[in-house]
Amino acid sequence: MHRSAPRLTRILACAAVPVMLVVAGCSSDSDGKGDPQKQTPPAAASSGAASGASKEPTPKVEPAVFTKLPDACKAIAAKTVAEMVPEAKVKTGTPGKSNDIASRGSCSWNGLEDKGIKGSNYRWLDISLLRYDSDATLGSGEKRAQESFAKEVAKAQATEGATGLHASTATGVGDESKAFSYGLKKTDEDFKNAVIVTRTENAVIVLSYNGAGYAGADTPDVADLMEDAVKATKEAVAAIATANK
Repeated sequence: MHRSAPRLTRILACAAVPVMLVVAGCSSDSDGKGDPQKQTPPAAASSGAASGASKEPTPKVEPAVFTKLPDACKAIAAKTVAEMVPEAKVKTGTPGKSNDIASRGSCSWNGLEDKGIKGSNYRWLDISLLRYDSDATLGSGEKRAQESFAKEVAKAQATEGATGLHASTATGVGDESKAFSYGLKKTDEDFKNAVIVTRTENAVIVLSYNGAGYAGADTPDVADLMEDAVKATKEAVAAIATANK
């Protein structure tokens, strides 16, 4: 009787093992975690979520009308420059530095016309050309040019030391244009200034023209300076259009 008790215990223990395995197997099948073939790989789950996520469409903008600029020193006809700056030191103009001539360029002329006993007339002419490309994050080239136009107008209106500043609309020049005339004291002389800020499509033009009379010469009439400045700006507008044909 004493020997049969341990043997009975072993038989019951062995008999219990298959039952536990069966229960464990049923438990695993119920949630799929026990079978590697029924588990969803983390990578597959995440990729599925990613593919289901909606992507925001890239905003579209109108392409820029002008894709290049003319040589700033040739944007104004040589004949016009000769009339505005009769004794220019460099008749072909002095170009400004630019690391992207397709987007920005400038040129200037200056000279002193000796009138003998009547004194001397000094003239200075400068032109800057700015072009803006369309950009999905910044907006269309035209919109960017409009913003640049507004900034250049603000600069002209805030000219330090300007006296008698007068602003007006320069009609018939580009898509929008503002004209500014004012006096400015430099080198003990009274300079008269005419500034035109113009936008044509996605390009902006800033033209400055000023002059003074030395050694008894008359101070230039600002109305005459403005008339010449408007003429030169119209030529620059046409030069940009021609460069993009």
